[in-house]
Amino acid sequence: MESLKLESSKLKSIAILGSTGSIGTQALDVIRANKDAFAVEVLTGNGNADLLIKQAIEFNPNTVVIADESKYQYVKDALHKYDIKVFSSNKAIAEVVQMESIDMVLTAIVGYAGLESTISAIKAGKQIALANKETLVVAGDLVTTVAKEKGVNIYPVDSEHSAIFQCLAGEFQNPIEKIYLTASGGPFRGKKKDFLATVKKEQALKHPNWEMGAKITIDSASLMNKGLEVIEAKWLFGLKPEQIDVIVHPQSIIHSIVQFTDGSMKAQMGLPDMKLPIQYAMAYPQRIKSDFPRFNFLNYPELTFEQADTKTFRNLALAFEAMNKGGNAPCVLNAANEIAVQAFLKDKIGFLEMSDLIEKCLQQVAFISKPSYADYVETDKETRRIALLEIL
Repeated sequence: MESLKLESSKLKSIAILGSTGSIGTQALDVIRANKDAFAVEVLTGNGNADLLIKQAIEFNPNTVVIADESKYQYVKDALHKYDIKVFSSNKAIAEVVQMESIDMVLTAIVGYAGLESTISAIKAGKQIALANKETLVVAGDLVTTVAKEKGVNIYPVDSEHSAIFQCLAGEFQNPIEKIYLTASGGPFRGKKKDFLATVKKEQALKHPNWEMGAKITIDSASLMNKGLEVIEAKWLFGLKPEQIDVIVHPQSIIHSIVQFTDGSMKAQMGLPDMKLPIQYAMAYPQRIKSDFPRFNFLNYPELTFEQADTKTFRNLALAFEAMNKGGNAPCVLNAANEIAVQAFLKDKIGFLEMSDLIEKCLQQVAFISKPSYADYVETDKETRRIALLEIL
């Protein structure tokens, strides 16, 4: 019996949106190790033209898109002798994901920028491997409604949501009582406000367990990443806010837990390695043999758990508030956070001031209980305007 191939006759054709980022490069590692299972159909990048060119030459996709239009000619010239189509702009990304030859779209564009292309892919009936949590944070109601209408499955790539998804295998008919999303606590676990008031970006970018891009690493340090994941989980698994909890687990071995109505709990465990949830999403429902490092219980004689400190790390509390409020509040939360993180990385505001900025935006942007796509776009724009004015 052949265990490595997904199908004997056809490779699964993958479009990777955000191929030059942390998730995108690791997805290509997975494909590189499983060339008898996957083929790269589309690669897109934002501004890292040199890496995008290098990836295109190696994987020979049908199409490449560079979002930064100023680098279009550079990429086109570099790939002119290869049989690869080259386009530019975010609009082009939203168009190429509709190509008939694509089986699955891995959405790994960071932040709000990934929303339009993800919705476009869903409307085209493409299966989604979702690494862009902001898509469901910003417009979860809209995205899940369209996915249901189109019969599109959304396979989570975040390690925590992949863990929940794996725990639910064979349990989909059984109601969930509660889920626990685990958090490492980031580099500042246990620290208090007087310490956090003076931390610099260099400290915040040193995550103890995971290697990620700058934005998500700062989000992890502030616990906003966990807040965004809480909102994402609500939409992915059809949960009520009171069914979702966060627990700090510094070792990052248990990736999340599902508790069922009979009191039984399932946990998914493993070493912190994003390639495993990426591969699981792309290959589902099969598990492909891998050479990923194996977990050894003897190397981890203690697994510990703590309550999240939402008074010090207010971003997590703000995320729960936005989720409970609903409407466009999570969209405001996300947009304000993106501006806050950019400002912190540019030394314009302090670590704790990120929460202050997000809270002000949540108070100032008009609330819309049942937003349309146009409302989400306008909310995002208005929030960024207000946030930038607050920073000045």
